[in-house]
Amino acid sequence: MTPSARWLPILLLVCSNVFMTFAWYGHLKYRGAPMIQAIFASWGIAFFEYVLMVPANRIGYSYYSATQLKIIQEVITLCVFSGFALLYLGERPRWNHLAAFACILAAVAFTFLPKSN
Repeated sequence: MTPSARWLPILLLVCSNVFMTFAWYGHLKYRGAPMIQAIFASWGIAFFEYVLMVPANRIGYSYYSATQLKIIQEVITLCVFSGFALLYLGERPRWNHLAAFACILAAVAFTFLPKSN
């Protein structure tokens, strides 16, 4: 497998997470909109997340384990959400958010440790 093929699933996961973050949290900026409108708008946005997520996992599984794909996806989700919360919702990160993120990064390190025989 070429190095570029190794990065393609990660790129697809980043793009899919942008869609999913807007699907899950974008409506919070429009709290006056009817709930049903928020649900259907979110559902429509989430479709594009799946269009990217399924190929990302299919392609990624030829290089990464399912557990590694999930951990990668969680880190991407936190990165995308952090940027979204800061830039779109205007929320500021606190020290405990950064500490929690460090714990997630530690989980990534443990997931990618070599197998012992």
